[in-house]
Amino acid sequence: MATARNVIAALMCAAAVVGSPAVVFAQSPTFGVGHAPKPEELKAIDIEVTPDGKGLIHGSGTAAAGKEVYTRRCETCHGPTGQEGPQDVLAGGQGSLTTSRPQKTVGSYWPYATTLWDYINRAMPFDHPSTMMPDEVYATTAYVLFLNGIVGEHDVLNETTLPQIKMPNRDGFTSDPRPDVGASPKKRSQHQ
Repeated sequence: MATARNVIAALMCAAAVVGSPAVVFAQSPTFGVGHAPKPEELKAIDIEVTPDGKGLIHGSGTAAAGKEVYTRRCETCHGPTGQEGPQDVLAGGQGSLTTSRPQKTVGSYWPYATTLWDYINRAMPFDHPSTMMPDEVYATTAYVLFLNGIVGEHDVLNETTLPQIKMPNRDGFTSDPRPDVGASPKKRSQHQ
């Protein structure tokens, strides 16, 4: 029995040694597979929206228009007022973060309205992500913000007005104290 184990171990070692060059060669650029991405290819996948609104696309919406979109696309998971679930609670919880039972919602916790738009645009609705048109995303964002008392029912949200919204917990976060985080590449290399 010990001999069979030794034979199996030797065969596995041999396979690893013989297979290693194949892995190295498979990663070699000499096979001519692929290409460096072109600027337009990079632009097509550069879809992030930053806190200052960079990356937002043209469109607009109000909470009044967003109520219909929310009812049709979001209510099943988040409830009629955004507080019922069964999935994440979106509204309420203001002032609860410093209590023994903090409630992290869009209105109590989320730091930037622009990144809410980005999240809705890319990840919602859960069963059909990225299927809403830009105006629907702006309207849904407006409605969720309206449910939290952050915008009015007829306030128009677009790529200009959305970054101007100051969320209640924007200043509730601390910056990362590590010296290499957020530093320019030149400064970062000095710390390494």
